Amino acid sequence: MKKAAILFLAIVFLFACGVRAAEVDVSAAASLREVVNALTDNFAKKQPGVEFRNNFGGSGALAKQIENGAPADLFFSANVEWMDYLKGKKLIDDKSVFIFAYNVLVFAGKADVLAARLQDIVRLDRIAVGSPKSVPCGQYTMEALMNAGLEKQVESKLVMCRDVRECLLYADRGEVDGAFVYKTDIELAGQAVRILFTVPQEYYSRVTYPAGLTVAGAKKAEAVAFLKFLRSAEAKKVLLEHGFAVK
Repeated sequence: MKKAAILFLAIVFLFACGVRAAEVDVSAAASLREVVNALTDNFAKKQPGVEFRNNFGGSGALAKQIENGAPADLFFSANVEWMDYLKGKKLIDDKSVFIFAYNVLVFAGKADVLAARLQDIVRLDRIAVGSPKSVPCGQYTMEALMNAGLEKQVESKLVMCRDVRECLLYADRGEVDGAFVYKTDIELAGQAVRILFTVPQEYYSRVTYPAGLTVAGAKKAEAVAFLKFLRSAEAKKVLLEHGFAVK
């Protein structure tokens, strides 16, 4: 009887050691860091057997990582273009893609910076912008500058950054006069940085965040369940709390 009990406990122990949490890899635009972390934490509390590995950065850089084989089950882009890029590479499950959230482009800086409207930035010396080659915020910014007829006037003043958070950091340190970032980023800035003006929507395409499963993620039950959670009223409430729009 004693030997049988020991054998049973040994089997249970081996089984327990062999059970590992399911891992879900998420690649998301840098501007979504706080809200995605909150959503993955909330989901993990409901599903304790799931662990998330969140990777944040410029949408273009993340898309290239996925194209080059980096593990990713879900992709959140800060524009439609980079999602479409991965679709074209047959790396995204088309049926899973939906519009996750919206944002607004603003210009941020310290209170003593004299810039109350877009046209005022021509008087500034250094302006932080996300690199439009890989950062959607930079693409929206360049679109706005071009449509406002300011692109050539400020071309030499632009300081290119890896993502919106780097733009915000430069403004916070006073290394630039101001930075084009998203409205939701301002809460993360130091007290010295504030919104100087909101870029008129007629100058640029609406900031749109599509989300979807990668081809690999579509085969993972936990990733599929999390995507479903992202469409829930609970998830939308979290987005609103972080300053994003959902429609």
